[in-house]
Amino acid sequence: MLIDLESKSNDELRSVLNELYEEEQKISYRRRVLHGKIDILKAELVSRLKGQHDAGGDVISGGDVERLIEILASDLRGVSNVDVVEPLGDEDEAE
Repeated sequence: MLIDLESKSNDELRSVLNELYEEEQKISYRRRVLHGKIDILKAELVSRLKGQHDAGGDVISGGDVERLIEILASDLRGVSNVDVVEPLGDEDEAE
């Protein structure tokens, strides 16, 4: 959102600032929730792989090696598999 700062009153600027703080808080909360989910999934995967290893199974499959080769062969700097400009929820669609 680009606004003409010079034409806004102090109260209008404070209002915009407060809206942006609220939006930042929502995004920050969503980020913390996602990091929590990531941590839980990583812990579960590590636990399963440890159990698989302890049982004498292979932890790394041929498919894992092929995927690693694909990743290393690609130029992924700055690229995410998630579109970060995608709206987080319905409240963003109203803009």
